[in-house]
Amino acid sequence: MLINEKDNVEINLADGHKYARNDIKCGEFVIKYGEIIGVAQKDIEKGQHVHSHNLKTNLKGKVEYAYSPVPKPYEIQNSDMTFMGYPRKNGDVGIRNDVWIINTVGCVNKTAEKLASLTGAKCFPHPFGCSQLGDDQLVTQKILSNLAMHPNCGGVLILGLGCENNNIEVFKKHLGDRENIEFLNVQDCADEIKQGVKVIKKLQKNAKKVKRVKTPISKLKIGLKCGGSDGYSGITANPLVGELCDKLISIGGTAVLTEVPEMFGAEHILMNRAENEEVYEKIVSLINNFKDYFERHGQEIYENPSPGNKAGGITTLEEKSLGCIQKGGTSTVTDVLDYGDVVTKNGLSLLNGPGNDMVAVTNLASSGVHLILFTTGRGTPLGSVVPTIKISTNKVLADKKSNWIDFDGSSYGEDKTLCDKLFEFILDTANGKKAKNEINGYEEISIFKDGVTL
Repeated sequence: MLINEKDNVEINLADGHKYARNDIKCGEFVIKYGEIIGVAQKDIEKGQHVHSHNLKTNLKGKVEYAYSPVPKPYEIQNSDMTFMGYPRKNGDVGIRNDVWIINTVGCVNKTAEKLASLTGAKCFPHPFGCSQLGDDQLVTQKILSNLAMHPNCGGVLILGLGCENNNIEVFKKHLGDRENIEFLNVQDCADEIKQGVKVIKKLQKNAKKVKRVKTPISKLKIGLKCGGSDGYSGITANPLVGELCDKLISIGGTAVLTEVPEMFGAEHILMNRAENEEVYEKIVSLINNFKDYFERHGQEIYENPSPGNKAGGITTLEEKSLGCIQKGGTSTVTDVLDYGDVVTKNGLSLLNGPGNDMVAVTNLASSGVHLILFTTGRGTPLGSVVPTIKISTNKVLADKKSNWIDFDGSSYGEDKTLCDKLFEFILDTANGKKAKNEINGYEEISIFKDGVTL
């Protein structure tokens, strides 16, 4: 199966791996998606397997970029399409209305878990909030405060210990003004469980007063993520999500794409889709700053993909990145967000952050997206604090792990209605249908750490 007429490899639909379409000489570029994915390390005959034994990355060091803007693929259209959302006093809207327990520190994880089990509130254990300094602590505070302010949260209990760096009084300085919020320091009460249950029940009573209302589709924000990718990712699930992304943005919606190291080798495509030169420069900084992060820690910039990716047919980072960015469709890039920023502009935003699955889904949720579209070819049970819709790249995975997979994307390219079906599935989710991660109770967070631990 050819992806592009320029390609000199084709994909075997039986295993997702690459095979030479014609003879490729040692030192020649290997082309997939119409782009360079690496250099042949030996002569490859027509029909031979192309993978790690004969193909290496062509990426090295820093790159000099030039802005060559491409035309906007479409104009934004008004739409009368709606979903049923929970209105918030700050003008935002949520698609869920649960009470969340947000810990200021990991020391109260078990307390939070017990309170959640007794009340039905949601809690998200983490090991952070103390023994952190400077920017490292600030990052933790930004992520936790963003989650506490998330529109999917109908009420929040901020649960602290009392002696941590990120104690409640310090943490309050990072919180915005939100309704239905309570605070509890467990060192300050004789029976923190009894008191916590009482407070949560009050929050839940208040949350129930908020009812769903018709909400313009332009208010919907989705996060874009892939994990456990395989050779099918760039030809089925990722371009499916990209088509849906374009459809949502074309009627005023918002999408956020992250995983900066998985843009390396494909960043020029995103740069040329920048809305203007200011956004272009932000994308250049986004890429170069993350490369600097690798170098500061003495790590190889292009040490990717993972063993699971390689087993699934992905050989080089260029190949992985060119498949990865397809989740953003063809949409114009309207903004670039730093780690811990909240999305404010409609359209496609790029979000600073690593590819690590748990960190990335937390990062996306923190940015304010209502749900995450998570494509996977290998499978993963992981879920974020927001609905995390798993989209399979191949049917074998969809059938084998139906307890994880929400939507089978394997027929993309054959089923011309698949994008419409996925769009309908997302609207159903926004209207209350639970994703598999919610049904399973798989809702986790992890925060990007880059600093000293005392």
